[in-house]
Amino acid sequence: MKADFLIIGSGMAGMSAAYRLSKYGKVIVLEKESLLGYHTTGRSAAFFTENYGNKIIRSITKASRYFLENPPSCFKNIELMTKYGGSLFIANKHQSKLVDKELNYAKSLSANVFEIEKKEVLNMVPVIREEYLDRALHEPDSKVMDVDLIHQGFARGLKDNDGKIIFNSEVQKIEKNNNLWKLITKNDEFFSPIVINAAGAWCDEVSILAGCNSLNLAPKRRTVIIFDHLKDINTSKWPVVIDIEDNFYFKSEAGKILASPADETDSPPCDSQPEELDIALTIDRIENATNFKIKNIDHKWSGLRSFFPDRTPVVGEDPSRSGFYWLAGQGGYGIQTAPGISKIIECLITGNNWPDYLYDLSITPETLSPKRKI
Repeated sequence: MKADFLIIGSGMAGMSAAYRLSKYGKVIVLEKESLLGYHTTGRSAAFFTENYGNKIIRSITKASRYFLENPPSCFKNIELMTKYGGSLFIANKHQSKLVDKELNYAKSLSANVFEIEKKEVLNMVPVIREEYLDRALHEPDSKVMDVDLIHQGFARGLKDNDGKIIFNSEVQKIEKNNNLWKLITKNDEFFSPIVINAAGAWCDEVSILAGCNSLNLAPKRRTVIIFDHLKDINTSKWPVVIDIEDNFYFKSEAGKILASPADETDSPPCDSQPEELDIALTIDRIENATNFKIKNIDHKWSGLRSFFPDRTPVVGEDPSRSGFYWLAGQGGYGIQTAPGISKIIECLITGNNWPDYLYDLSITPETLSPKRKI
């Protein structure tokens, strides 16, 4: 089967790139699982904040906001992000100096973040323990993303342009003959001059199959739990509450509370499952900062956030294998950066003019290049 573009992986990175490239030719997406979003995409905590990650991540997030707030027609005019209480970054007395550092950093990137009074914090989220809280920052423009609607919208856009997603198609072998790549799965062979490696935690393994050098991608496990709370508390307008050092976060989730210890435990690429120790750590950190008493856990899971050593994604053509493009290492920011990163891969592959809004944010073709020192 032939295509103009072959994409390995149907997570948010792969599907957003597939949508962008389907305007220029035939796109086939190969997915080893039997459904969309089985791994990291389907396990996201789903909040959009411009005050999370390194400078490059924050800039790409800012570049992605307009698309998510004004999606194209394939998203059926459905709201992809919902306004709620924003994001709240809290600090105890031992973390107090970090508030000034984080506030200055946010202002340097023109993020709408400011410090608020302790009393206001406790009014917003009354379960935070008064004796724990020292200072806090508020980002009112942070929103909740509907990950499934975003993912399905990209898939719909691909199909509208006659692209295909082929499930149960793990790539077992990759060959190149002259300028044509051949990807071999259990059931078929696929040919294309362009291959995009969007395999998530498996990106390094896929690159090695293609004869590229490893870029030392490191998958890291993150744990999430959902628990019930006192029924007389209305949490629907609460902000996401994030520890200033990213030691935990929690948010309202369909009438319950979603929480994480923001762990980053090294893991091989796998169908990630939560560890009991990390669940206990989640409970301990949340109960230490709040008045929650977590007796029963309704749901628990984990996902893999994959990072390169410099914690910045790699997007671009491999320097040693022409026609093989990396789309990897989005960390835990892949949903909120997908519109921006997919625009980057579109421009790199098609040669389209680089958007001014990316230049304005100091994002150039070299910023995410696999040729950079990672």
